[in-house]
Formats: sequence, structure tokens, C-alpha cells
Amino acid sequence: MKKIKFILLAFIAMVTTTISFTSCSKDDNDDTDSNYNRYQSAVDNTIKSEKKHDKALLLVAFGSTWQQAFDAFDSTVEAYKAKFPEYDVFLSFSSAICINRAAAGEHVASRNFYSPNYWLEGFGRVQYNTIVVQSLQVIPGEEYTRVINYIKDFANNNSADLDDTYLSHVKLYLGTPLMQDAETDVNNLANALDKNLSSYASKGTVALMGHGNPDTYDTYKANIRYSQLEEALQKINSNYYVGTVDMPDNYKNDVYARMKANGVTNGTVYLHPLMSIAGDHAHNDMAGDSDAPKNLNENDEEVSWKSFFNTAGYTCDNNTCIVKGLLEVEDVRALWMQHTTNAINGEPLDFYHSKNPE
Repeated sequence: MKKIKFILLAFIAMVTTTISFTSCSKDDNDDTDSNYNRYQSAVDNTIKSEKKHDKALLLVAFGSTWQQAFDAFDSTVEAYKAKFPEYDVFLSFSSAICINRAAAGEHVASRNFYSPNYWLEGFGRVQYNTIVVQSLQVIPGEEYTRVINYIKDFANNNSADLDDTYLSHVKLYLGTPLMQDAETDVNNLANALDKNLSSYASKGTVALMGHGNPDTYDTYKANIRYSQLEEALQKINSNYYVGTVDMPDNYKNDVYARMKANGVTNGTVYLHPLMSIAGDHAHNDMAGDSDAPKNLNENDEEVSWKSFFNTAGYTCDNNTCIVKGLLEVEDVRALWMQHTTNAINGEPLDFYHSKNPE
């Protein structure tokens, strides 16, 4: 199942990058170009109706289809508007799958999101003089690479319809993921998490579930940030553990093995997603009601973390699942916002003609 999932994601990512088209029509006979124009028109209209300043700030999330996630995104946009009042703030999804399923109303009422290329194109059409893109990724991995490439395509007029003089002067800034830096960022996140979870860590084990990338997608070798975060957290309290859904050798069974090696063979296990929002992974992979695992030494992706640790002899149930995304934790969201401030206070990106130098 996992191989099929990543083959599908890789194909969609390839299509997205090649033709800058991230949302699929419900009618397979629709012309791709007409869809592109329709989505661009929707974004253009939104920008024109909401434009109040000469600066734009684009938040880029992977995406979701859950109402809890939508609420977290909405509150984050409002928090950014309050923190950066001189900017027009917008939100985009980088995942074609999430865009499509949100539009289809997979879990709640249908809602339209658009990928960063449409927003950046729209910003260029109204000629914002300053554009800030803030990655809402947790690690600087595959999805963050896509964010960078979107900005490069925009700076180099990938659509071939923007004013080149404008592109040579517009100021571009990029806010980095939550754990971009191995020391400062990781330690800041560890402290913020402990501030909010210390009461649980004082009573039992706190296992944080990140996403992670499989080896073939481990861009920038970013998976190491999860191990570094566990190390930083355990310096504060040895009851913290950090595992992932997709990072090899750091699945739930690997977390279990580390717990046993440290003598933690019983007690309560509190689960918390280490993802920007509480979506499908948090509700299903972490806190879902699945069958019990057949082998505690193996990672069965159909088995939830709750069922796994409950079967392993720990107290782990609905009462110990903290289904709350990181954007819902104000102290953690503040770290992303600090990255935005750091980007604005730094030097603009030098991406103009970077892909095809003169």
C-alpha cells in the first residue's frame, strides 16, 4: 500500500511541476488549459477583492481535508494578519491530493484551495512590491523543496506573461520550516512543546508522531530533525519520544523498541501529532480504532499508534490521544511567525534569472 501511495504522489508531483496545474476537474474531458485559466481567474479575483496593501504574505501548507485543520489554518491566517498588519495574507496548499479532496468535500463541506503558483502569478499581475512566502512545513524536506521551486519559477517568469522589469525589482522573502536549523530551531521547538506537554510527561510517556519522508524522498536529509528533536526533548525529560509515519527506522515499533531499551515497559502513553495540523494522520494513523498489531516488532501501517501501544501493554486510549496540530499550539505557531520576521529582516532572495542565467 505504501509503495502505491508514494508512486501516486510522485506522479502527481511530476505533473504539478511540469504544467503548474495542481487541481483536477471532476470532468475528465475538461481541457487542462481551461482549468488552469479558471483556477487562475478565481485566485486573481480573490487577490483583487482583498488587496489593501503593497505587500503580500503567502502561507504554504501541505494541506488537509478535515474541518479541524481548516479551523487551524483560518486562525493562523488571522494571527498573521494581526502580527503583520501591513501585509495582505493568503493561504495555499502544495498537495494536489488535498486540493482535490477538499474541493470534493471529502470530510466536510467543499472548499477550494489553490497551489502556490497561482497565488504568485496573481501577486505578479497586481504587482505587489514585496512578497513573503512562509513555509508551514515542519522539516526542510520534500515539500519545502517544492515551495522553493515555486518561487524560482515565479522569479523567472515561468508563465512568460509577467513584466520582466517588475520581476527584477520585486522583493522576495522565504520563511523557513519549523525545524530548519538543527540547533536553534530544534531547541526552540523542544522548549515550546515541553511548555505545553510537561504535565503529561510528568505522568507517563509522551510519543510525538511526525510525518517524515521515506529514504527516496528524504530531501536535504531532513529526517534527522526528528531524531535531533527527541534528543533535545529527552534532555528536558526522558519521557519524550519522537517517531514518524514514514521515516525508516523511526516508526512506532522503533519508538517502542527505544522505550523498552530504556526500561519503559508499562504505564501511560500520551500521543500527540508532530504535524502542522490534525488531519488524516492524526485522526487515523495516530488515534484511529484499528485492529491490534500481529507483530510488535514490525510496522504495520494499517495499525494505529493507539492500538499498537495499547496492545503492547501500555495505557493508551482515546483519553491519552491529544489530537491537536502544532498550529493550534500558540507557542509553536509563534516559532513559525518568528521565522517570517527573520525572513523579512534578512536579505531578499536572489532568484531572478537563477534558473537560466544570462
